[in-house]
Amino acid sequence: MPGNMRFALGVLLAGAAVVFPVARGFGGAAAETGAAGQRQAAKLNTDAATGSRGAGMAFHTGETLSYRVAWAAFSSAATVQLTVPEQRDLFGWKTWHFRATAHTLSPVRSLFAVDDQFDSYSDEATLASRQYETHLNEMGRKEDQVLHLVSAGQTSRAPGPSVEVLAGTRDPLGAFYELRSVDWQRTPELLASVYDGRDVFEMRAKRESASETVTVAGDPVSASRVTIRVFQHGKEMPAIHFSVWFTNDAARTPVVIQAQLPFGSLRAELASAPQ
Repeated sequence: MPGNMRFALGVLLAGAAVVFPVARGFGGAAAETGAAGQRQAAKLNTDAATGSRGAGMAFHTGETLSYRVAWAAFSSAATVQLTVPEQRDLFGWKTWHFRATAHTLSPVRSLFAVDDQFDSYSDEATLASRQYETHLNEMGRKEDQVLHLVSAGQTSRAPGPSVEVLAGTRDPLGAFYELRSVDWQRTPELLASVYDGRDVFEMRAKRESASETVTVAGDPVSASRVTIRVFQHGKEMPAIHFSVWFTNDAARTPVVIQAQLPFGSLRAELASAPQ
């Protein structure tokens, strides 16, 4: 699957895998961001941790969100499902388990046969990533990867190799759920660092509109429009732009996710009421 396509599907998976390039390896070494990148990431993580939130998380265990994805001239290019299967203890950490799955549909499937699954185990309170999994089945090729993240200066609780990151670093899927934890009526911007398995990226999310009406499944919905920009080493990735519309209620459900990319536009719309 082309890197740009995978990158975009990650956003349409609510950030799983490729709001930032898909994970491509891990080991015992820290992410190589340089001193300036380390300082910037530390600031981003501090900003994310102190952002305004409601009394509790907007999502809940058992929640399922199903989307239909349009790409270029294809109105039904793929399906995407986001779920919160459980809250669980992971090597002594209390975590949320987030899952995203994507399946391409005919006729796009004849070009890109994709059946991917991404799992994030994010800290119950801070949403910092504890474990990030990618289970890819693309064009007949399967690849499974499990990343254990540990904050700099701490000892890993998980067996096997781990990746050392700055405290508060998210994985792509956890970063998207972080956006749902923000009260966008009160918070105009959120900054956070995200590790995708290879590099650290800076996610900058900004509220562009506090109230817009979007049509979902034929019904008008009041939503806040948030744009997402992605930076690496302080430089923006200029050809990639995302917008997400979150409902103006306690659930802050992402009802529309839109991406403008070099190979065309992608749009994911909530297909049915949240479960």
